[in-house]
Amino acid sequence: MKAFFTAALYRPLFNALAWLYENVAFEDLGVAIILLTIGVRILLFPLFHQTVKHQRITQNLQPEIKHIQNTHKEDKETQAQKIMELYEQHKVNPLTPLLALIVQIPIVIVLYRIFIHGFSGDALDLLYPSINIPDSPNQNFLGLVDLTQSNIWLVGFAAIAQYVQGKLSLSKHKKKGDEPSKAERVGQNMVTFMPILTVMILFNLPAAIGLYWGTTTVFSIFQQLIVNHSLNKEEGKKLSLGSHGESQGENKGDI
Repeated sequence: MKAFFTAALYRPLFNALAWLYENVAFEDLGVAIILLTIGVRILLFPLFHQTVKHQRITQNLQPEIKHIQNTHKEDKETQAQKIMELYEQHKVNPLTPLLALIVQIPIVIVLYRIFIHGFSGDALDLLYPSINIPDSPNQNFLGLVDLTQSNIWLVGFAAIAQYVQGKLSLSKHKKKGDEPSKAERVGQNMVTFMPILTVMILFNLPAAIGLYWGTTTVFSIFQQLIVNHSLNKEEGKKLSLGSHGESQGENKGDI
């Protein structure tokens, strides 16, 4: 299993990092890490897009889900059936986040291992014959940050990016005076908790991991903005069509 894991994921991604370092990143490991992270996120963009879209739609459905839970409080089977019908009506697959997680975890583990070791030790034995990097490659970022050591600035950058991404993921279509649902309260708490967790995890790790974490989170921010914009347009069209239909109905009633 380990051999398959290495051959299928670790070696190709490690060589992609080495190729970027040698040919694109001007022999700057930090720039190569950023480029590889962006490349991986672009390849997985459709999957992440569906996950973010699912999250946003699910948040918007919370009032209806809450109504179903209150209406069928004593009948859990009917409650689950009605919620599934609601998901089906809005084309939401509850398994989407799980599928994204299953695909994402092995890649994240591999990238973590690659960035934590860098171009050192036995890792260099995995290079393809066509790739040549110096015996003592530059493991700095812009000549300022040693990526093999922890760096508080990159930790702070990753934590701030995590907070911004969390805030953007919260639904803003909540009516004034409505009590937040359990899921909404969890989401609000996670906005505060995740940056703290980010600092705790990254504080003693090599700066390469902080750079990767910050880069992938910034990518998520732009992705969240794209999804929010797309869904806002869709919701605006539905509202416009709904009001147009009501207007036509009123006109017919007047006649």
